[in-house]
Amino acid sequence: MSTIAKKTITILMADDDEDDRLLAEDALRESRVLNELKCVEDGVELLEYLRREGKYQDKSTSPRPGLILLDLNMPRKDGREALREIKADDNLKSIPIVILTTSKEEEDKIKGYNLGAASYITKPVNFEGLVDLMKALGKYWVEFVELPAQDQ
Repeated sequence: MSTIAKKTITILMADDDEDDRLLAEDALRESRVLNELKCVEDGVELLEYLRREGKYQDKSTSPRPGLILLDLNMPRKDGREALREIKADDNLKSIPIVILTTSKEEEDKIKGYNLGAASYITKPVNFEGLVDLMKALGKYWVEFVELPAQDQ
């Protein structure tokens, strides 16, 4: 019997596709990972959330994420621009960012890692693949990785 205490993290997903956000929420529930998923629709909203601006000022409803799932192709400010800004900000750069996108372009992979992404994952093509991915992400980022405290 495992004596490891269950801990949770807030996962912040930045994706302009409502269906992808809803599927991710369903997959997280189906995977039985105890993490909370918060969603934003583009890079501008992502940075507002992280900087606690506008509707994201309340720490209790907009907690600092322990992990960001970032789509690359979004309106207003795409994932590449948002990643660059986050990793240049001393208050935000410690948050791990997993690029979760449909892009399989080698240039996007190289640029993502060069900008500081922790991982680059191509979105699964079906719901079962997404459930498996959420289980794996939850297990890795919650059970194995030592993350800094989220209460900043």
